[in-house]
Amino acid sequence: MTKKLFVLTAVLALLLPLQAAKKTKPAEQTDREYWCSLAYKMAQPVLENMAKGELQKNMKTEFSPSFDNRDRSVVYMETFGRLMTGIAPWLTLPDDETAEGLQRKQLREWALAAYRNAVDPASPDYLCWGKSGQNLVDAAFIAESFLRAWDTLWMPLDEVTKQRYIKEFQSLRKIDPPYSNWLLFSSTIESLLAKAGAQFDEYRVNMACRKVEEWYVGDGWYADGPNFAFDYYSSFVFHPMYLETLQAMIDSKKSSRLDYQKYHDRALKRAQRYALILERFISPEGTFPVFGRSITYRLAAMQPLALIAWYEKLPAELTNGQVRAALTKVLHRMFDAQENFNDAGFLTIGFCGSQPDVADWYTNNGSLYMTSMMFMPLGLPANHPFWADAPQPWTQVKAWGGQPFPKDHRWNDDIQTRDKW
Repeated sequence: MTKKLFVLTAVLALLLPLQAAKKTKPAEQTDREYWCSLAYKMAQPVLENMAKGELQKNMKTEFSPSFDNRDRSVVYMETFGRLMTGIAPWLTLPDDETAEGLQRKQLREWALAAYRNAVDPASPDYLCWGKSGQNLVDAAFIAESFLRAWDTLWMPLDEVTKQRYIKEFQSLRKIDPPYSNWLLFSSTIESLLAKAGAQFDEYRVNMACRKVEEWYVGDGWYADGPNFAFDYYSSFVFHPMYLETLQAMIDSKKSSRLDYQKYHDRALKRAQRYALILERFISPEGTFPVFGRSITYRLAAMQPLALIAWYEKLPAELTNGQVRAALTKVLHRMFDAQENFNDAGFLTIGFCGSQPDVADWYTNNGSLYMTSMMFMPLGLPANHPFWADAPQPWTQVKAWGGQPFPKDHRWNDDIQTRDKW
């Protein structure tokens, strides 16, 4: 063999494995596949364990360094209720034989078993109903998950389980909610009872609606009680639970002094305005401002933007492609580089990684499952424009990239409501 031929053979020997590697390189995940992988990673340890009645046995829990003296078993109710509010829309999609469809079907089966265990006194995973004022909060998130997937998660439950939920929900009236966003926890539960045809407290619904109207401060923002605080509680509670309370009352066909449809139409416009603001919060790098309490809820700060996308009610200034691209960038920024899960697969306390010192006195790692609320657009099918449209630059990418972008403007309500009698 000549020297030249020997060198050529050696080069080919080196190149062939590289070419083979290129051919076998796995296809890059689509945005939807990436979202689904994260949603499943977050949900699987919770629902698989709870379906077996083993969540309280196996969950690796974590509590704020300043956690108060409440019953620590609240962690399990927080974990389950908050997770389900985020993934409920996804579980409403019909079964199919895709990898996503099989995972979704499995999660739904686990979730229905977990719902049964949550109210079965004989189950090791019977939740701590009525042991703490905190239970009002997380019972409301369970109720909210039913409202988001009524035909998929509430209707298939057996009658015994439904009656157990109704009894547990009604028993929480003994809890006097603080004069704050907590009024919406009561109204969410009561509106679910109304929709289910059970006895409900109209006063708790209507008083919450009246107070939310009093606390509206303009341009899409709500104050959490009589005094405004600059935080994300308009995202965490006010916009979603106010809209869902009103929609459930519309669905129940209950008549009261309040015109629930007009209230809902106005609340929806406010949520659309607020969603537009949230989109503008997302930087070109996929970060958003970190301020206020409960920041460990992570991506729940973006909940109204995700909710309005799922409702297919994005404001005219926002396209499906830009909202998906922006939210996907945030997911990558938060979950690709930092460790947000402990070695048992459950969320860790922090904002972007393990950062226990940013926790509030009421925070445990069950609280953090509110971050799942950004997954609501998974409730749109894969061929929906939210997923099928090409990614587009979002507002801050355009603004900081020297591209034309829509200027912002002042916004006001244009719907007036008066008591019907």
